[in-house]
Amino acid sequence: MRADPALKREVKSLQEELSASKRARSAAASASGPSPATASAAPSERGTDEQQVRDQINELVNEVSGFLGRAEAKMAAHRIESIAGALLVGILIGRLLGRR
Repeated sequence: MRADPALKREVKSLQEELSASKRARSAAASASGPSPATASAAPSERGTDEQQVRDQINELVNEVSGFLGRAEAKMAAHRIESIAGALLVGILIGRLLGRR
């Protein structure tokens, strides 16, 4: 079983949006000059914070990808149980929503 192509496109889209947002912030910051909050912070601190955020995002993406891969492998190994579980969850959700 392969990963869902729609999910891969969504992750790629989110990465592109994040990159575009970062470029826009950088362009706005360089055009308007340093703000008082960023002017007081040392350049090395800003770089360190940005790197930490990038590292955390990369770690999150890797964890989600790993989780989806493991889940996909388990579903492929236990097809009947996966289908039965999905059917049961669907029935329960349908009954809960039907009572309102």
